[in-house]
Amino acid sequence: MERKGFIGGSDCVKIMQGHWLELWQIKTGRSEPEDLSNNIAVQLGIQTEKFNLDWFARNNNSDLDGFQFTFERDIGVVPVKGTIDAMSNGVNPVEAKHTNPFNSMDDMIKYYMPQLQLYCKLSGSQGIWLSVIFGNSKWESAFVSYNEDYFNSMWAVVSDFWGYVLRNEEPIGVDTPNLSTNHIKVDDMVIRDASTDNQFCDAAVTYVQYYEKNKVFENAKKDLKKMVGDNEREVYNDQISVKRDKRGSLRITRRNQ
Repeated sequence: MERKGFIGGSDCVKIMQGHWLELWQIKTGRSEPEDLSNNIAVQLGIQTEKFNLDWFARNNNSDLDGFQFTFERDIGVVPVKGTIDAMSNGVNPVEAKHTNPFNSMDDMIKYYMPQLQLYCKLSGSQGIWLSVIFGNSKWESAFVSYNEDYFNSMWAVVSDFWGYVLRNEEPIGVDTPNLSTNHIKVDDMVIRDASTDNQFCDAAVTYVQYYEKNKVFENAKKDLKKMVGDNEREVYNDQISVKRDKRGSLRITRRNQ
């Protein structure tokens, strides 16, 4: 596939991940894009895309059209091309993905956020649906809202990369900023970093401390009960007693309290 002369959605992901040199070599014609025709993960995603979209439509009460529609325009100095998988009810794009069963929806949203925001910009939509199949037994969808602040920050980075392409200058030692996605609404909800909230932090410390203590306590309780023989109705020392009731259940009590 010809990848020169424009920036696409997957390119934005690579740029924001810091893979500038590899992408720059492709965009300047110094290397060819990877041949994905024998990549099972990519080909599986292609083969399951129709099923993915059908499943999305069924579970979201959605009418789909605009399949594989390509938007082409310049955003600033950067020529852009983006192909969406479908449009939901003629309003919002739908992006279909197939990933491994150990991935999470949060990970997918964070990873593909640059692509999702670009497709919102190109389509003029206020948000985009991400429809994901995990392995062969789980499916989820989420609505990711468009965020102008994130897009502008991301596009400054993309434009910087494109400058290296135009100048035919190798991008060496470029630091890619890590843009937070916490403020971007997903299903109308955001993420809040409470690292500077003293009340939250105090409660978190208490939770962690007692969680660990409770784990130790529960493990000790199990071990003590395992030490009571089938023919023993009580095992004790000077601190605790483990007694068997008439139903056969074991109960631990403290002694001399």
